[in-house]
Amino acid sequence: MNDISKLLEKFPIKITVAALLIILIVYLIRKFIKIFFDKTSFLDENREETIIHFTNQATKVIGVVFFLLYLLSHFFNLEKLVTGSVVVAGALAVILQHIIRDYIIGLTYLFERQINYGDYIIINGERQGKIEEISMRHLKIRQYDGYLYTVSYSNITELQNGTRGRRRVNESLILNYRQNPDTAFKVMEEVARICNEKYGEYLLKDENGVSVERFQFNQITELNVDFMGHKYSISGLVKEADYVEASKKLRYELALAAYNSDLIMAESTSTSH
Repeated sequence: MNDISKLLEKFPIKITVAALLIILIVYLIRKFIKIFFDKTSFLDENREETIIHFTNQATKVIGVVFFLLYLLSHFFNLEKLVTGSVVVAGALAVILQHIIRDYIIGLTYLFERQINYGDYIIINGERQGKIEEISMRHLKIRQYDGYLYTVSYSNITELQNGTRGRRRVNESLILNYRQNPDTAFKVMEEVARICNEKYGEYLLKDENGVSVERFQFNQITELNVDFMGHKYSISGLVKEADYVEASKKLRYELALAAYNSDLIMAESTSTSH
């Protein structure tokens, strides 16, 4: 009874000391990495920021795990609990396999330089936005509608990175089967010409100031789109910072041209006549 009383008296002090020690270690690790990158220049700024951001997330998780293990060690023999219980060991194996898989995939993305903090990406062909957090298990991206989307690495089947200083704008019109393609071609080529004249400042330039890829009409890029009509698209290689604005301008010019030229837009198959 006296031993338990003594343990309870010292327990808050031990826990406080352990917590402060873990916080100090985490702080020193983060500080060391920050100073290291401030004093070196063998990585670009985006890469350094990505590693710092990932390290901050990783040290936070590892610090919490060590604190919980230390806390539980005062009440349980963790080694015997894990090795001596088949049920607990089996449950941990099932849980950890998903966690470990996320960690491995996340580290692969990080060390293969497929993603950086602040990159504009498209996940699984559906969600797109700017990376706001790279943790050990998931990504968080801020979508254009303002929502923050979180996805674990193991649920990412396709990842497209639009950063690296360039991004291709690609906008389309889906026109009805009854639309004369020759007329549509002339209208789309005129839209491409207008966009090059009005929005050339958005285009990505090479070292000589020449556009890498101007706005161009790609003709019919898809037939029978969702059983509604044919897709006519225009694309251009723009600077990443201007991607959203360039997309808006291109969509406006397409809509205006379709209206002024009386192009026959595709209709849903559910539309009644």
